[in-house]
Amino acid sequence: MRTLAELPHPECKITIFGMNQKYIIKFEQGSLEQTYKIAEADILNGVNGVFEILDEDFISKVLENFSNMRTAFIDTYNKYN
Repeated sequence: MRTLAELPHPECKITIFGMNQKYIIKFEQGSLEQTYKIAEADILNGVNGVFEILDEDFISKVLENFSNMRTAFIDTYNKYN
């Protein structure tokens, strides 16, 4: 897997990787991460095409997912402490 690009964002780290004719888009926030895979053939303009689909609407949904993930993990963790 090779790193193709990083997209700066104030609330999470966004890295785009290339592997096996797929783009792997990884979002990281603290100890949580989300990964999305898409075939290179489905994206026009290479990595620039990936940047185009990572609009603010999508990123806001990813950030909302992080919030839900964190809440779910904390709730589960607290049940056993």
